[in-house]
Amino acid sequence: MLATAFGAALLSSCVSTPADDVAAATKGMVRLSDLEVVDCLLPGQVRQLGNSEYVTARRPIHTTAGDCRVRGGEYVAFDRADLKSALAVWMAAAQAGDPEAETNVAEIYQRGLGQAPDYQQAATWYQKAAGQNYARALFALGSLYEQGLGVPQDKLKALNLYREAGGLPSDSVIYQSAANAEIEALRTELEQQVAEKDKQLKLLQMQLKSLQEQLTSQATHGTEAAQQVNELKQWIARLEDERKSTDGRLAALPRLRTPAAGAPPGPIDPTAAERFAAGMSFGRYYALIIGNEHYRLIDSLQTPLNDATRIADVLRQKYGFTVQVLRDADDVGMLQALIDLKNVLKPEDNLLIYYAGHGARQRTTFAQVGYWLPINAQAPPSDLYWIPNEQITAHIALLAAKRILVVADSCYGGLLSTDPSYLFTGGDIGYSKEYMAYKLPKRSRLLISSGGDDPVLDSGGGTDSIFANAFLSALETNDGILPTPQLFRLLLQHMKDGATPNKFAETPEFKSINGAGNEFGDFFFVPVHSKS
Repeated sequence: MLATAFGAALLSSCVSTPADDVAAATKGMVRLSDLEVVDCLLPGQVRQLGNSEYVTARRPIHTTAGDCRVRGGEYVAFDRADLKSALAVWMAAAQAGDPEAETNVAEIYQRGLGQAPDYQQAATWYQKAAGQNYARALFALGSLYEQGLGVPQDKLKALNLYREAGGLPSDSVIYQSAANAEIEALRTELEQQVAEKDKQLKLLQMQLKSLQEQLTSQATHGTEAAQQVNELKQWIARLEDERKSTDGRLAALPRLRTPAAGAPPGPIDPTAAERFAAGMSFGRYYALIIGNEHYRLIDSLQTPLNDATRIADVLRQKYGFTVQVLRDADDVGMLQALIDLKNVLKPEDNLLIYYAGHGARQRTTFAQVGYWLPINAQAPPSDLYWIPNEQITAHIALLAAKRILVVADSCYGGLLSTDPSYLFTGGDIGYSKEYMAYKLPKRSRLLISSGGDDPVLDSGGGTDSIFANAFLSALETNDGILPTPQLFRLLLQHMKDGATPNKFAETPEFKSINGAGNEFGDFFFVPVHSKS
């Protein structure tokens, strides 16, 4: 009986169902389905604000099925390849503007999930996230543009989106090299398309002319021949539309910035000596001379480089300036030179900025805006690399130098300042030591422009522009300390003498530069061997 009882106990401890066997064998093991990544909707978090508790909105994430279950989340267990169920997880957050959710919605549309991919919807949602500079969306959108899925195929745009996704600056040599190669390949392809369409158009027009002549010579017009004429006309019209579209794409191809030839000039020498005259310290003298003559994408000029060289020589030799000359500078070079001056100039210094090159203007809602054009400037209306006067003024305002004079020999140069013209106390006023002592402690931000809101001549002064020739003459013939109002009067006289033979009356302007910190000071040219 004891044996029977022991046997029964042993039997009861060993007997089990097949389901129990499986559960026992797999307890604690990780299933493959637990490791699959799912679209998981986590429950909201309970948070406390003061004495109140509230639950946040449910949060969508990508995670494994096992992790989603552990965290109390929801996911579709048996039909995770269904478009609607996947969208249901992410759509609320995407519509609220979350860039990750927007990108996930785009990826769901791109994959299709049980139906044909919807590339247009994918592109729309990628664009929303890309607008927030979300790298994953930028790259994915670039892929659609590269392949022409849901958007027009545009390899250059794709390349730019890849650049943005990777954080490369637009002037990166890596990007420029790839972009320029792509542009040239596309330009060649479009030019070939235009040439091919021109051939087709020529042949079709010859056929049309021949058919029309035959019809004219026949007494009766057959229906079939008339139909051929109409079909040829329709074919020609379609080809002309296609050619016009291709021409438009060709004209719209950007001219990307390329690195300037040779190494850019280094920063200006910071070791200039202080200047003394008439028992007073005038501080140190610096000049930044910019001559832009050989433009890459618009008409080149004739005189800026020669003007820049001559003016630099006069300032250096006769007036003791420490001079930096930028020849054929792009936008980066021009602005970098202004930035570099911040580390050189001290509060008692003087700075002359001379610009010779193209200028431009554009009308905004409230005013005319002037620009200096670097050599990589595109033709109007594209102002991508133009340097607006507001930028120049802003950089000038940051410079420590007490006295700054800008001399602009360009079209619409007067738009650098909207201040009224500088007021004089009289045409024959003498500039005494008392006058200089009064003006020297005050900050000055002054502008002399070759013209106001008008075009100016590039030539007319021999190898120099009329304005540069007059400016040089005024400086070369001066022997004493020369305040800017007096320089301007001398310049006007030389301009009047030089412009008459050309029958073109330029009107130079002398102003203070508004918004740059002018305090009714002056700028003085002090010859190395001054008689004052």
